[in-house]
Amino acid sequence: MSGYIEAQLIILCLSVIYAYAIFLPAASGQLNLGAAGFITLGAYTSGWLNASDGLGLPMALGIVLSMLFVGAIGFAISLPILRTRGVYMVLATFAFAEVVSGIAINMEFLGGAAGMPVDAHAPVEIVVAVAIAVVLFCFYFMSTRLGLALRSIHDDESVALLFGVNVRTARVVAFTVGGMLAGLGGAIYGHHYNYVEAQTFNVLLSIYILLYVLLGGTQTAWGPLVGAAFFTVLPEIFRQLAISMGSDWLADSRFIFFGMFIVLMMVVRPEGVVTRTMQDRCAGYLSGRRARAAAAGE
Repeated sequence: MSGYIEAQLIILCLSVIYAYAIFLPAASGQLNLGAAGFITLGAYTSGWLNASDGLGLPMALGIVLSMLFVGAIGFAISLPILRTRGVYMVLATFAFAEVVSGIAINMEFLGGAAGMPVDAHAPVEIVVAVAIAVVLFCFYFMSTRLGLALRSIHDDESVALLFGVNVRTARVVAFTVGGMLAGLGGAIYGHHYNYVEAQTFNVLLSIYILLYVLLGGTQTAWGPLVGAAFFTVLPEIFRQLAISMGSDWLADSRFIFFGMFIVLMMVVRPEGVVTRTMQDRCAGYLSGRRARAAAAGE
């Protein structure tokens, strides 16, 4: 595998982990713009737990403990944050991410503004395995009763309440588990690149991650995967096309066309690329083909 392909694969895997971290709250109608805060917590916590001048724990144990720590923080802040709605929740989660970034920058034992080196290295195989595990977990999570409850809350909160769904509990669990996944993504980032810098996890990253989810679709577990792949792969395809055409201007302006394509997609598919109706139609088509094949075999 070439270095270029490996680098793009790492970016894709991390983007997928981040996207699913925000997808779980979004599946119940929560717009979370604080992904960067959870990622920062996970990266710094895992790096410090693994550092020789920290606790010196093994990488795997440090990652698990950092997930639990970030999950605890997510649970604590979900109680007041989930009392807000709409744009106020977006602002509250954004403020959380900025507070985390400010704290990390001003902590000297974490390296301050210069950042912190991370000792143990996570090779590409581990990053890919973790990303696949996160995808499988989220597909399973959305098929459970809790996942169905989140979908019902997203569709109609009043009807979900009428049928006995504990809306607040479901949203707190989704927010907490999403925070844990974001912390996992931050820990994997730190251990792969062996360095953590708070400025890397800025508000632009949070916006991109939210766009992964909204563009891919919040109705099914396929949405974040499609959205993350869309944002990661398509700009590189534009860049490679520009290079093959020998156009430096086109290579430099590829994000203009990418932005226009995103706006077009939002106009044509405001509910996201992958919808529940599309998934049901595909499932019905595949089951019909299997039925016809079985009948032909008889």
